[in-house]
Amino acid sequence: MPSLQDSGLQDFRRSKPAFYPDHAVHAEFACACLGLRFEPFDGESGLLFRVASATASRCFGGGRCSAFPQNDATAATLANDKYFTQRILEAAGVATLSGRYFFLHARHRAHRPPGHERADAAAYFASLGGCAFAKPLNGSRGDFARPLDRPDALAAYMDEVAAFYDAILLQPIVRGDEYRIFLLDDDEVFTVRKFPPHITGDGGQTLRALIADHDRALDAHGLSGGAAPDGDRVPAAGERVDLPGRMNRSAGGAMAFARPRHHAAALTMARQAARALGLRAAAVDIFTDIGGEEAAMAVIEVNANPSIRFLEDSGRDDLILTIWRHTFAAIGLIDG
Repeated sequence: MPSLQDSGLQDFRRSKPAFYPDHAVHAEFACACLGLRFEPFDGESGLLFRVASATASRCFGGGRCSAFPQNDATAATLANDKYFTQRILEAAGVATLSGRYFFLHARHRAHRPPGHERADAAAYFASLGGCAFAKPLNGSRGDFARPLDRPDALAAYMDEVAAFYDAILLQPIVRGDEYRIFLLDDDEVFTVRKFPPHITGDGGQTLRALIADHDRALDAHGLSGGAAPDGDRVPAAGERVDLPGRMNRSAGGAMAFARPRHHAAALTMARQAARALGLRAAAVDIFTDIGGEEAAMAVIEVNANPSIRFLEDSGRDDLILTIWRHTFAAIGLIDG
């Protein structure tokens, strides 16, 4: 009878409901392959479970819970704040995109220094030439990450985001090739290039209507829509139109296994970033070829809790097991 590892993760996925968290699917698959017990605590939600060996156990959570307990809470929390990450990396001599943070609500104002309110955001936006890339300070999955190119767009953006987040980060708009390098204790597990979401024209609907369909699908997954370029244009049937800004797969972006031309330099930068934050498991997003200069690169952000669904969709069960083996060994459930 074939083992679970022989049949593959994608076959295992079919036994689970569509809402089941990726983290729980991967953990249960890894447990079956590595001889550990997977014990769900919350019925069939997959949001709370325990992994046990013969001598020890550890509880895990799906959803927004940390998937990587080998990262301590301080390192993971610092990495979750994009501005803190930027400052820590700059202090370590790692190039970043720079930027400043601004609060969207007056509450707690007594607990922060001046220079970070809505009016300050407008002034900083103007200093960047009236265009910037904006994202929630503690956001994930590309939610509300988008370029802004008018003062009224900034004001509308802050109003929109204020319903969901407390603060935003504004950064200069930088153009380059985007890569993600996934590290475990300095070891490169995989590197991918990231590509933007896109829609495909049908020759009848406007770009605005096509993007509205795209955004409704994102909304069902709890993600914001994006900006619609040239919204009244009708793309030709089969025409591909990239959507500017975020590259996240969760927002419709794509990944492909690839390394940048200056891979050794990018890998060194990724390692420096993970070390500076104290992360044992990290996905470091880097722009390369900035402004068309081959050697110009900078860290975009560092993810302490990255999704690895791309590996499943690519049939790389082996890499998922590598990551979970490291996790289980780090917390003492298996030998390293």
